[in-house]
Amino acid sequence: MATYAYIAMTAAGKQEKGTKDGASSDEVTKALRAQGLFPTDVREQKAAKGKAEKVKVAKKKGKGMGFSMPGRVNNKIITNFTRQLSTLQDAGLPLLRSMQILEQQQKPGTMKKILGAVCEDVEGGSTLSESFAKHPKAFDRLYCKMVSAGEVGGVLDVILQRLADFMEKGQRLKRRIKGAMIYPACVISIAIAIVTGIMYFVIPKFVTIFSDFDVKLPALTLFLIDTSNWIAGSNKGQAVPGVVWIMVSPFLIIIVFKLLRKTDFGRAAFDVFFVKLPGLGNLVRKTTIARFTRTLGTLISAGVPILEAVLITRDTCGNWLYERALNNVHNSIRDGDSFAVPLRQSKVVDSLVVNMIDVGEETGDMDVMLTKIADNYDEEVDVAVGSLLSLLEPFMVIMLGGIIGTIVLALFLPLVSMIESVSGGGKK
Repeated sequence: MATYAYIAMTAAGKQEKGTKDGASSDEVTKALRAQGLFPTDVREQKAAKGKAEKVKVAKKKGKGMGFSMPGRVNNKIITNFTRQLSTLQDAGLPLLRSMQILEQQQKPGTMKKILGAVCEDVEGGSTLSESFAKHPKAFDRLYCKMVSAGEVGGVLDVILQRLADFMEKGQRLKRRIKGAMIYPACVISIAIAIVTGIMYFVIPKFVTIFSDFDVKLPALTLFLIDTSNWIAGSNKGQAVPGVVWIMVSPFLIIIVFKLLRKTDFGRAAFDVFFVKLPGLGNLVRKTTIARFTRTLGTLISAGVPILEAVLITRDTCGNWLYERALNNVHNSIRDGDSFAVPLRQSKVVDSLVVNMIDVGEETGDMDVMLTKIADNYDEEVDVAVGSLLSLLEPFMVIMLGGIIGTIVLALFLPLVSMIESVSGGGKK
């Protein structure tokens, strides 16, 4: 008999830690489940002396127990590492040997140092999920929980494969959205630069011509001249030219946006605004649904208890409206009710999503249904991105045409008056 330390979730969704004697980790896991607990980590306790010595060794090396590297690791690197580790585990290599191989082939940098620290922890007796959890900037909560479920179930290679697929699909979705936004962002930036250049260099020359002929200028022209003076900083008492504000405004907007997003009220307000925004709101909604259904489906298929899976999904879905809905779902499941009812009451997803989840609950294939929903919404995101681009292109043409047309009209009206004045003077 050996003593095993365990971490488990209660039916109420609370975490419980303790120790239990048993012949093996499987026996302890079954005993905990018989008590109504959902174990997420079961491991044999090591001798205190040996563990203390390993902690000292790790501290001397500057890595290992409790060591966390600064800096965030690129998601692509994490995805490649996950797939490679899955392949090595499927080939039957010991876990520590697999980690050492992957650590050796990494290029010098944060990831290599993190893997070195993880190898030290695993060699010292820690589980892989515990070692990963010490580096949250590389391995988030979802990643660690799935690895923990794979360790407990003895299917680490399968879980890592699913995790790599999940991460690749998430990155593919982000690339599609970012790629679609590059074109309008470039066009708008170039248009702003051209209009600013006209205001700064061209308009002042026309002002000189207008002042020489002493012509009464229309209101539109006066507004254009005032705007040009503001951009050039020619107004009396103006400390900073407008061109400086135009250049720094994107950075100021991003900074203010990030600061407001850090507050609960600001985050809720922005999330509601973007979901309700015409055109863009549909894309945000479909993207969030695809993300949270794929996350939840992946966690459930990995064997993570439903209550903990919902909490992890809530914390990683990235939208306040859906976080609130998933929190209601968690409370409903904890009280013994269904998943679909509170989700239907939240009115943040289509009836098709609710009905498919309801069928998944009845048949016991919740993870399969959630994955199908995510795949369906991934395709709808592609359609939504294409539709948004088709709307943006004529909108940008109309907007740019309106701006250039206004500038031309404002400059042309005084010229007409000047020509009429010269013609009238010549007839006299």
